[in-house]
Amino acid sequence: MVIGVGSWDLSLPECRSLKEKRRVVKSLKERLQHRFRVSVAETRHHDTWTRAELTAAVVTTDRSQADSILDSLDRFVEGDGRAIILGFDRSFR
Repeated sequence: MVIGVGSWDLSLPECRSLKEKRRVVKSLKERLQHRFRVSVAETRHHDTWTRAELTAAVVTTDRSQADSILDSLDRFVEGDGRAIILGFDRSFR
């Protein structure tokens, strides 16, 4: 069993309040969860309007499958348009 973890450091330049940020982050989290069947959480920058960190975890039988899913998640986040990816980290356990 392989656990793949991906974390995105995001800039949310359009958000002007925590309420707007929460709307964007919640939408992105739910779309990732439903489309890819992964666990997603906001893991940093909770009280900053224009920043967020999202972390997703996937459990698979082999590393190449986990890597492929994390690639798909990264493309999805990048294509969302409401957030700018400042950094992306991935790890496997």
